[in-house]
Amino acid sequence: MRRTGTARPTRCATFAILLACSAAARPQTQPAPAPKPATVDVLFVSDIHFEPFWDPGKAEKLEAAPLSQWHSILAGPETPGREAQFNQLQQTCKARGADSSYPLYQSSLSAMRAQAAGARFIILSGDLMSHDFSCKFAAVFPEAAPGEYRAFAQKTVSYVLAELRTTFPAVPLFAALGNNDSDCGDYQLDARSQFLASLAPEFTRGFPAADHEQAARDFAAGGYYSVALPAPVKNTRLVVLDDLFMSRRYQTCAGKPDDAPAAAQIAWLKQRLDAARRSGQKVWVMSHIPPGVDPYGTAHKGLAICVGAAPQMYLSSEKLPEAMAGYGDVIRLTIFAHTHMDEMRLLEPGAAGAPHGPVPIKMIASISPVDGNNPSFTIGQIDAATGTLKDYRVIAASNQTGVATTWTEEYDFARTYHQPAFTAATLGSLIAGFNADPTGQSPASQSYLRNYMTGVDLRGLGLIWQPYVCALSNDSADAFKSCVCGK
Repeated sequence: MRRTGTARPTRCATFAILLACSAAARPQTQPAPAPKPATVDVLFVSDIHFEPFWDPGKAEKLEAAPLSQWHSILAGPETPGREAQFNQLQQTCKARGADSSYPLYQSSLSAMRAQAAGARFIILSGDLMSHDFSCKFAAVFPEAAPGEYRAFAQKTVSYVLAELRTTFPAVPLFAALGNNDSDCGDYQLDARSQFLASLAPEFTRGFPAADHEQAARDFAAGGYYSVALPAPVKNTRLVVLDDLFMSRRYQTCAGKPDDAPAAAQIAWLKQRLDAARRSGQKVWVMSHIPPGVDPYGTAHKGLAICVGAAPQMYLSSEKLPEAMAGYGDVIRLTIFAHTHMDEMRLLEPGAAGAPHGPVPIKMIASISPVDGNNPSFTIGQIDAATGTLKDYRVIAASNQTGVATTWTEEYDFARTYHQPAFTAATLGSLIAGFNADPTGQSPASQSYLRNYMTGVDLRGLGLIWQPYVCALSNDSADAFKSCVCGK
C-alpha cells in the first residue's frame, strides 16, 4: 500500500537543511576591517653644515685631493695641535659656534643607517657647507688662485652628498641648496653660474630618465628642479627651489641686488603647480629658507611692531607664500629648514585661494649643533597612495661631538599630539589650541616648547609664546601684526 503525505527529504536535501540551520544558529561574521593605508619611511635631514676645516692641518690635502680620497683623509689620525688650530680659526672668523665635524657627521650617518634602514628616499633641505666658509678658506689658503675657492666649495657639497649615498646605496636622494651653499659667500650666488652647472650632475644623479635631463637644466639655471617621487608613492612630484634668491639678504657674487632669479623661479613654480593640478598629481615643495615672519629675530631685536615697526621676515617679499597659498588642493607637504629648530607652520590661502585650503609646512631641525642644540634627523611615514605625511619621529643625539654619542627618539608626532596625520587640518587644530593657550601651559604647548630645540628644554620660550604662535599661521607682516596686536 502506497504512503501518502509529505515526501521524505533526500540525504542531500537533509544535509542542505542542516547547513542552513547551522548557519542560522551561528553569529553572523562581520566584514573584515579595511586595511590601513600602506606607508613608507622617508629620511628627512637638514643643515648638516659640514666643517672641512675642523682639522685645519688636513685642509691642504683635501684641497689637492680628488673627492674620492676625502673620506680616507678625513678618517685619518688628527694632526698635532688640531684643537688649538681650529679654535684659532674660529676666533679669526668670529664664528658663533662649531658646525658638524667629521666625527659628528659619521656618527649621524651611522645612526641614520640604524634607525632609518627602510627609508625609500632621502630629503635633504639645504645648508651642506659650514658657516663662515669663505673666511676660513681665506685664512687657511691666503694665496689661493681664482677658482680654487669654487672648487673647494663644490667638493665639500659633493662630499656631503656622496657620504649619504654611500650610507644608503640605491636609495634616491633629493637635495636642495641653502644660503651657505655658494661659491662666493653666505647669501650670495649667481644664477646660471659655473657653480650651479658643475653641481647639477651631483644633485640629479639617479633621477628617472623622464625627469633627469630637464632637472639638470633647471638646476644649472637656478638651483631648482622637479622630479617624481619613487614608487610605491603614487602620482606625487617633488618640486625643489633655491629660495636663497628670494632671501631678504640675497646678493649676487658681485654684491648687488638682483630680483630676476627669484621672479623666474616663482613663475616656474606656478607652472609646475598648474601642470600638477591639470593632471591630477600631488606635489611636495622643498626649499631651505621658510616663508613668513622670523619670530625669534623680531623678538631678539626688540621690534615694537604694535607701534609701527615691521617684523623681521625671512624672505624679501611675500611672493613665494602667495604663489603656494592657492594650491592647497595640490600641495600635500612643504619642507623647509634654516632655523635649525623642529617647527611646524601652516600657510593660509587668503581670499584669493580660499577654495583650495591651507598648506602644511614641516621645518626640519639641524645636524649642526652650532646654536647649542643637539643634532637630530627625522624619519617620516608617508601614505604611499596619497603622498600625505602620516607621522614622523625625531631622532636626537646625546651630545654635540659625535664621540661616544647615542641617538634615540626625541618624540613621535602622532603619540605626542594625538593626531592621525601631519596635514593642514591637523595643524590648524593644533595651532588653534596654541592660540587658545597664550601662556603655553597646555600639554600640547609644553610638548612643542620642549621639543623645539633638540636636546634643550626651551619652555622659557613661553615668555614670547603668543607672538611665536602668531607666526605659525600668519605668514604676512600685516597678518602677524594683527594677530600679535589684536587689531
